[in-house]
Amino acid sequence: MELFKTAVGSWMYPEDAYLRLAGVPLFSGFMYAAVGSYIARVWRIFSFQLRGAPMFWTAAVTGVAMYINFFSHHYILDMRLGLFALLGMLFWKTRVTFVIWRVQRQMPILLGWFLVAGFIWFAENISTFANAWVYPDQQLSWAMVSPTKLGAWYLLMYISFMLVAAVNRASWTGPLPKTGAEIIERDVARSV
Repeated sequence: MELFKTAVGSWMYPEDAYLRLAGVPLFSGFMYAAVGSYIARVWRIFSFQLRGAPMFWTAAVTGVAMYINFFSHHYILDMRLGLFALLGMLFWKTRVTFVIWRVQRQMPILLGWFLVAGFIWFAENISTFANAWVYPDQQLSWAMVSPTKLGAWYLLMYISFMLVAAVNRASWTGPLPKTGAEIIERDVARSV
């Protein structure tokens, strides 16, 4: 995706780099990997369970449509608003349960994704200020990254979430232990 997006001028990497592939420095791949790694890590550490989630295949097809839209919107209609509406319909009732300090908590999954995307967007503002990459409107002087990029990060974060969910399918609808202590005992038993 980076190769395509830089080729069509969505953003650019202005600094020279020794490790570069077609204008894209290799560190950019590590940024995307960091998002997936973060999701995988917190999923395990906080014992994520999804409640009220749609059937997995509908969520997966939605993720594939989002990925296609990252490319196709340069040539045909941008389906981003429709994809946001679809996410809302699919996940409106979905809650992610997690354990912090042996206490089970829950949060609407749509809010959780927004919070993660918001932190990524905030970090992106710092990165563009440091000139790690720039958008076309930042070539002459730095400006805050457009809030529309927050939406793009939301969709990309969802794709990463679905890739991790494909590995953690048991958490998608599996039964939830009643207490945080039971969850910790279950995780200890799994690690032995």
